[in-house]
Amino acid sequence: MTERVAENSLITLNYRVTNQEGIELVSTFTTTPATLQMGAGELAPTLEQCLIDLAVGDERSFELDATQAYGAHNPQLVQRVSRSDLPVDAAPEIDGVLQFASPGGTRFAGRVRQIEADSVLMDFNHPLAGQTIRFDAQIIGVM
Repeated sequence: MTERVAENSLITLNYRVTNQEGIELVSTFTTTPATLQMGAGELAPTLEQCLIDLAVGDERSFELDATQAYGAHNPQLVQRVSRSDLPVDAAPEIDGVLQFASPGGTRFAGRVRQIEADSVLMDFNHPLAGQTIRFDAQIIGVM
């Protein structure tokens, strides 16, 4: 019997994510396949759900709208940050990513949208929020 992907499987696969324009954002097809533990947060939960019940050798493509993929773009996650609140070594550039540490020590990132003399407009949405994506997967192994 062929092994199938379950919610707790350890899987090896090739995968690709492209945006609406077909621009490849990430791919393992031309590099080393990925080995992922399902349910461990290594892939977005909606992408993991696409893989459930696929068998070794299966190749599938999924088109996911924004709500299925990384969610709608949330305007409340676009915030102006004082330059004095930026990380000490920060050198903001438009469309660059800055890493921040919360008071609890967790790290999060934001994309620079605008630079002013005393502040920076940051977008803390996932870079693919609000976008339809295509997710291609090829299952190589399931344990």
